[in-house]
Amino acid sequence: MTILRKRENFREAFASFDFNKIVEFDDEDITRLLQNAGIIRHRGKIEATINNAYRALEIVDEFGSLARYIWKWEPESRESGIGKNDNNALIPSVTKTSQVLSKDLKKRGWKFLGPTTAYAFMQAMGLVNDHMEGCAIREIVEQVRNEFPRPC
Repeated sequence: MTILRKRENFREAFASFDFNKIVEFDDEDITRLLQNAGIIRHRGKIEATINNAYRALEIVDEFGSLARYIWKWEPESRESGIGKNDNNALIPSVTKTSQVLSKDLKKRGWKFLGPTTAYAFMQAMGLVNDHMEGCAIREIVEQVRNEFPRPC
């Protein structure tokens, strides 16, 4: 929950998450971010964010868009969780797909992006719909997912 409460601070600090702008960050920006009490001030993670912005540009060069790369990881069906905490979890935190996606991104030079973060990103991007059966939003999300034209 700590991260969610700081979401707007992160959005402001990291140029609305625009990787085209984040690649322009320099040492002054790193110093500024390390002094920003509204975000998590971890030099390694800040530097990894800048690094990952460069890696995102490489993916755009290779695939035409970040969306085209990410949507190729959409699972064909709902996956079970993997790991000691996911065996009985209704909503997993790690899946086989998120593990493979994380490994692929690491091979591409991404940092601080493990399978749990990869799965959270898959959820945020709509690749998976983990809303519980009976949840008021589940059907709405599924309808939007069905209507969404996948990047090819």
